[in-house]
Amino acid sequence: LGISGKSQLLFALVFTTRYLDLFTSFISLYNTSMKLIYIACSYATVYLIYMKFKATYDGNHDTFRVEFLVVPVGGLSFLVNHDFSPLEILWTFSIYLESVAILPQLFMISKTGEAETITTHYLFFLGLYRALYLVNWIWRFYFEGFFDLIAVVAGVVQTILYCDFFYLYITKGTLGRLLPALFPQRCVSRSSLAQRGPSLALAHQAQLVSEKHFQKKHRVFSLFSFL
Repeated sequence: LGISGKSQLLFALVFTTRYLDLFTSFISLYNTSMKLIYIACSYATVYLIYMKFKATYDGNHDTFRVEFLVVPVGGLSFLVNHDFSPLEILWTFSIYLESVAILPQLFMISKTGEAETITTHYLFFLGLYRALYLVNWIWRFYFEGFFDLIAVVAGVVQTILYCDFFYLYITKGTLGRLLPALFPQRCVSRSSLAQRGPSLALAHQAQLVSEKHFQKKHRVFSLFSFL
């Protein structure tokens, strides 16, 4: 289905470490309910990807090394936080990790050159959800004088990761136009190749094999060219 299981695992880790205050404080029934829903939905999604619908999960392309995110983020949460206490460090860890948790998903799309329509909509609205956090922080600063530098910086970083995708999603409008803009070398239609003759189809296939070999050596550059 084009959904990265590794990104979903990271989001599950984000909500688990962020909402550990469920065991230490109570704000309201609504607040507690929403925290439980976030945690339950994130683990349910992981279960569906790796168990229920395992046959449709494209693990061969979901190969981002998540330790390259978790380890640096963990170290940064120890170094830069509001209070050096276990719950505060874990909360800070969740904020930092959420800002980069989408990278395995973006990497998977950049590697395959394919995405379902629902996947592109999912990415757009997930990015929009984070962008609206920026609006919330501006509102709270203006009316309440509240400002959390850690949360704001992490939110800005995550929104930047989506910027190129936002632009293409909005300007191209449909998936059929979005993917050729992202991956023009991979979006030649089979029908057009068939009409031009088998020799051209074979030449195009050879080009794709060559490009795949090249991308194995330059995977990092492929990711950032997408971003």
